[in-house]
Amino acid sequence: MELKKENGFESLNRSIGKFHLQDKKVLIPEMNRMSAHLLAATFRGFDIRANVLETYKGQDLGKEYTSGKECYPCQVTMGDILYFLKKEKERLGDFFDPKKYIYFLPESDGPCRFGMYNKYQRLVLDSFPEWRGLKIASLTTRDGYSLNGLIKPGRVTDFRKASYFAVVVADILERLLWRIRPYEKEVGLANEFIDRSRAEMANVLEKCGPLKMFARILNRLEKIIQEGKTVIDPAIAPKPLVGIVGEIFLRMHADSNQNLIEMLEKHGAEVVNASLAEWVNFISYESLKTSVYRFHLNLKQLNFLAATNDLKAMIKFGGDLFYQEFRQKRIYKRALKIIDLIQDHRVAELEKTLKKDNAYSFQLGTEACLSIATIIDSIQSGYNGMVNVYPFTCMPSMTTSAIVRPLTNKAKMPYLDVAYDASVQPGRETAIRTFMHQAGQHFERNGNKRRFNR
Repeated sequence: MELKKENGFESLNRSIGKFHLQDKKVLIPEMNRMSAHLLAATFRGFDIRANVLETYKGQDLGKEYTSGKECYPCQVTMGDILYFLKKEKERLGDFFDPKKYIYFLPESDGPCRFGMYNKYQRLVLDSFPEWRGLKIASLTTRDGYSLNGLIKPGRVTDFRKASYFAVVVADILERLLWRIRPYEKEVGLANEFIDRSRAEMANVLEKCGPLKMFARILNRLEKIIQEGKTVIDPAIAPKPLVGIVGEIFLRMHADSNQNLIEMLEKHGAEVVNASLAEWVNFISYESLKTSVYRFHLNLKQLNFLAATNDLKAMIKFGGDLFYQEFRQKRIYKRALKIIDLIQDHRVAELEKTLKKDNAYSFQLGTEACLSIATIIDSIQSGYNGMVNVYPFTCMPSMTTSAIVRPLTNKAKMPYLDVAYDASVQPGRETAIRTFMHQAGQHFERNGNKRRFNR
């Protein structure tokens, strides 16, 4: 591929932002296989031609067009989009038109490098004349991942509700897999079941999501959970419960974290990973807190026009958070009637945990808020070990490590930091085996406090 630099940064404003998705082929990166495919199905239900990019096949391209100083997920997603474009151009030849595609890549505000992925990748794409027409549609935490501008105004609310519903359903299917795979009757049975269930649920979400036929989706989900429960061999004894927190992409992208969950299970764990819905709730919660702060500040300054706008934002973000937590609770309630799954925390409760221990402040932001609070809570809620997963040099996760290590040491609960880049560290499995030995000892001494419903 021939590289040619484009002068200036005009394309950062011209080709990144909120673009109408309909009548385009939308390319969704696979951060997490389950949620990416269910979200893509929901998009298709709203007449958006969404496809999930193949992942981790373009690593050579990702390495070639990054320096290694970027956050590791930037390298992975860079490789994914370059690989797709290269193969698509080879397939279509002269008929390939980048203007027919939109690359869907959200961002975050604050110190996290995730906020710069789409800018950097835009510059790389613009270096190739044949790809400059590809636009990047980006959601941002600055407006609570608002979907305005991506779809017709009259369908935005339904689109957001259906998309969030798909995220929670994906979380539950993931947790169902982690609940049954350590106890499966036959090796490979749980993975085969969940792959089939993902395709089945994608079809249901595509048909029923836009019509808000959520009861029908939940009925199908209940049948899947009932079937999944039959995979469990009741003769297998309970295992140590290990939680995973950390940077959202690395802990959810199995290829990037070198199949960490399955490796932990291989050495005797039952694993629960932090969810995607919890992150979405956190963004709404943070947006609400910011609006409240600005409202009071503008009132003190007698800036009533700005205060009125802040009040509207408070109502919007408060409504989003209320709906999301209400919907999430209802979905989990249906699932918990059948099998015991670990539920998500309410974000407000996590903030109370941090305030109680004076460990960290939500005012500092980033996923460290969730990770630190979750680890503190896990000490009291029956876990036998915690793993912090993050890209090499990730500031929020290194902050998490610095704060929680003394706390887990004091509580005598096993804790492991796992940092990733593109390399394979020969001592990684040894560290995990050592951690699991400690988690097993913790389990023998303390058991765990979850109820087993088989």
